[in-house]
Amino acid sequence: MKNIGNLMKQAQEMQTKMQEMQDRLAEVDVTGAAGGGMVTVTMNAKSEMKAVKIDPTLFSAEDAEVVEGLIVAACNDAKTKAEATMQEEMAKITGGLNLPPGMKLPF
Repeated sequence: MKNIGNLMKQAQEMQTKMQEMQDRLAEVDVTGAAGGGMVTVTMNAKSEMKAVKIDPTLFSAEDAEVVEGLIVAACNDAKTKAEATMQEEMAKITGGLNLPPGMKLPF
């Protein structure tokens, strides 16, 4: 029974740490760029978009499709960076755990 008590305590501590990590990730901004920086997207490390900036020289009716593609590319770049930041933070919390391959936290 003592092991179960310790396990429950560890699970509760990890849950607290995970919530703290989620709160910190909401405050960390990452910026993705496309088109040599002509389009930038800023999001937090929880992949919530916060801002889009577009170089004014891209604005013309015939370039709309190009701008749309650059926005998608910049969003994907920012999301990749946000996911990497989240994985780094998660590794700090789960450093001592040997999770099976493919198992991710939070569940």
